[in-house]
Amino acid sequence: MTFQIVFRHSDFIVINKPNGISVHKDDADVGLTQLVAQQLGVPKVWLVHRLDKVTSGLLILALNERAAVTLSQKFAQHQIQKTYIALATHKPKKKQGRISGDMQKARRGTWKLCQSKENPAVTDFVSHSLAPNLRLFILQPKTGKTHQLRVAMKSLGSPILGDELYGGDKAERTYLHAYQLSFDYFGLKVQIKGTPINESEKCGEIFQRFWQAIEKYLHGENEKTP
Repeated sequence: MTFQIVFRHSDFIVINKPNGISVHKDDADVGLTQLVAQQLGVPKVWLVHRLDKVTSGLLILALNERAAVTLSQKFAQHQIQKTYIALATHKPKKKQGRISGDMQKARRGTWKLCQSKENPAVTDFVSHSLAPNLRLFILQPKTGKTHQLRVAMKSLGSPILGDELYGGDKAERTYLHAYQLSFDYFGLKVQIKGTPINESEKCGEIFQRFWQAIEKYLHGENEKTP
């Protein structure tokens, strides 16, 4: 497997991770970091944050230990701004705003959002209608909890399309994509965008069909929120 590299720096790279690929080794003989290291022809790359197996999009990999420590700290201190896009087929309780609450483990490897806010997961979002029974969500997590966006979407009554674990309608993939990363790296202003659209059928037929309309909202060309 060859990964698309969307940004290169002497200390790190950013790849566009396909959905269905785990950042952990799982049962595979060779894990994602080993595959990327082989592709680059280097002994090792370092994982500094994670994406769920079902999520596609931008993943930073450090190329040395110093960068791994620096970038891991930036994620821990919420100094890296992340923007995700998701699609859902159910009307949300509200069309934009903030979702905040503590998260607790639930059944079957899932999590649930609580009303308490001792150490809350926080997500800002705005949504737009793409078609009848299809809505785009632009999500900006302010924290980095496990399954945070998937749980947030379920709490809105709009589970992510394809995310059957959290009640989403069945689809050929989970329609959640890490679209943009913004951060400062030793004075360098880094802003990276990565489209889910590629030659692979796994990128998602609905993303392909509606990508032009999605981009208009992402670029602010259509501010209307019907």
